[in-house]
Amino acid sequence: MAAWWLSPSPSPSLRHLLLLRLRFSISVNPTCLPGSLPRRHSHTRRLLFSSASSSTLTHGEDAPPVQSDGVVDVNPPRGTRDFPPEDMRLRTWLFDQFREVSRLMAFEEVDFPVLESEALFIRKAGEEITQQLYNFEDKGGRRVVLRPEITPSLARLVIKQGKSVSLPLKWFTIGQCWRYERMTRGRRREHFQWNMDIFGVPKVRAEAELLQAIVLFFERVGITSTDVGIRVSSRKVLQAVLNMYSVPEHLFTAVCVIVDKLGKLSRDEIERELISTGLSSEAVQGIIEVLSLKSLSKLEEVLGPQDDAVADLKKLFSFAEQYGYADWICLMHQWSVALHTTQGLYLSYATGAFIEMLPTLFGIILSMLPTIVPFQILVLLLQGFDREGQLRAICGGGRYDRLLSTFGSEDIPACGFGFGDAVIVELLKEKGLLPDMSRQIDDIVFPLDETLEGPASNIASSLRKKGRAVDLVEDKRLKWVFKHAERINANRLILVGSSEWERGMVRVKILSTREEFEVKAGELE
Repeated sequence: MAAWWLSPSPSPSLRHLLLLRLRFSISVNPTCLPGSLPRRHSHTRRLLFSSASSSTLTHGEDAPPVQSDGVVDVNPPRGTRDFPPEDMRLRTWLFDQFREVSRLMAFEEVDFPVLESEALFIRKAGEEITQQLYNFEDKGGRRVVLRPEITPSLARLVIKQGKSVSLPLKWFTIGQCWRYERMTRGRRREHFQWNMDIFGVPKVRAEAELLQAIVLFFERVGITSTDVGIRVSSRKVLQAVLNMYSVPEHLFTAVCVIVDKLGKLSRDEIERELISTGLSSEAVQGIIEVLSLKSLSKLEEVLGPQDDAVADLKKLFSFAEQYGYADWICLMHQWSVALHTTQGLYLSYATGAFIEMLPTLFGIILSMLPTIVPFQILVLLLQGFDREGQLRAICGGGRYDRLLSTFGSEDIPACGFGFGDAVIVELLKEKGLLPDMSRQIDDIVFPLDETLEGPASNIASSLRKKGRAVDLVEDKRLKWVFKHAERINANRLILVGSSEWERGMVRVKILSTREEFEVKAGELE
C-alpha cells in the first residue's frame, strides 16, 4: 500500500479508489452506507442521511462526488476539511496546548465514540433537532448519529462509571463533532472541540477553575485581555427578575428568546413581543430595565445582596481577583443571551453561572455550548469574545447540575466549557500569533553509493533509537538532497561515502553553519 500511496503519479483507478474510500459520501455504491440506501437513490446527487422525522438532509449544494466523465471530485464534503502536513502540524500544536493546560489544571483525558445512539441527542430536545444531525440507520436497524457535541457522551460515561469513581471528576477531551448547519467564518459542519468538565463541585469554585484554564490557554498562545474578554452571567438573574413581576414559570423560555434580541431589535419591538406573551406593561418595562444593567453593584441594588445570583457572581468576581484574571472578565448585561442558544434547548439543563467568550463585546454566544441535550441550571455562563468584534464566539460553557437526570440518573453538580478549534485559529491568524509550522528534521542520512545502503540504514536506525528524527534518502542527486534539507529544515546532513566508510567514518555537515567534519559512525549522537 505504501508504494502506490507515495508514488508521484498513481494509476487513475487506484487514485479514484483512495478518494472514494476517504469521502464520507458514497455515490457510486450506496450499499456501503450503514443501513444501505435503496438503489433508486444511486443517482449523482444523493441523500446522505435521513432524519428520524419525515424530513431529510441532503448535500444538494455539494458538487457531485463523481463527475460524468468518471473523475472523482477531490474536494472533501462541504463543511469538512482535509489536513495536509502543514495543517496537521498546526492542529497538533493547538491540541498540545489544550492538553498541557488540562494537565496543569490536574484534569484527566477521556474520549468517546464519534458514532453515538441518536436517542442520546434527541431526548427532551425534540425531533426538530434532527435537522442539524448527521443521523442514519445502521445495518442492525439502530438509529445512530455522528455526535454534534460532547456533553451527552460525557454524561453517558459518568453514569456508566457510577460509584466506581470518586468525586470530584475533572475530565477533559478533544473530540470531533458534526453538525449540519449553515456555515460562516469559523463555523463548519465538522470541527474539533476541547471540553473541560467538573462533576461533584456545587460551588462557583468550579467555574473559577474553568476560567483559569481558559485564561491560561490564551496566555500560552500569546493572546491578552486586550484581545479577548470573558463574559459572565447567570440564569438565576433572569429568573429573579421574572419572579419580581410574578411572571409564570411556563413563560420563562419564551421570555428568554425575546430578551435575547436586546441590542438586535428596537426597544419598541422587544416590548411588543414581550406583551404578546401575556406580560403586563409594568413587567415588560421592569424586565428590560433590569436586564440592561451593566454593573454588578447596580444589579445588587435591584435584587438585593442576599439574592443567590448576586451572591454567586460576587463570589466569582472575588475569585477572579485572587486568581489574577479579573481584567479578563466582565458582566454580561444581556442576561439571557447564552440561555437562548438554539431556540432554548440549552435552557432545560442549564442551571447557574455561565461563561461566554466571544469575538465581539456584544457578540453572539458560541454555538459550541452544550445545546442538544437539555440542562437545567445555568449559573455562571462563560463566553469568550474578541474585543475587536471581528469573529464569532470563541468558547462558552456553564453549570448544568440537572444534566444527568435527563438520562434517568441521579443528578451531580457539574459545569464545563467547550472550545472549538476553528475560531481560535482565525483569531491567532489575525493577531499574527500562529507559530512557525515548518517541518523540522534532525538528520538526513544519504549514501553516496548503492553499495552503502546497508550502512546508511544502520546509521539511520541507530540515530532514531537515540531519539533523533531522521530522513533516509536514496537514489537522488546530491544537489537535490541539499534542496530537500532546506525544505524540511534539517539540522545535519550525514553523508555515507566509500572512502570515509572504509575508515569507519561518515561526513557530517551542519547545515546552519555549513561546518563539515568527519566522525566515527559509532560515535554519532
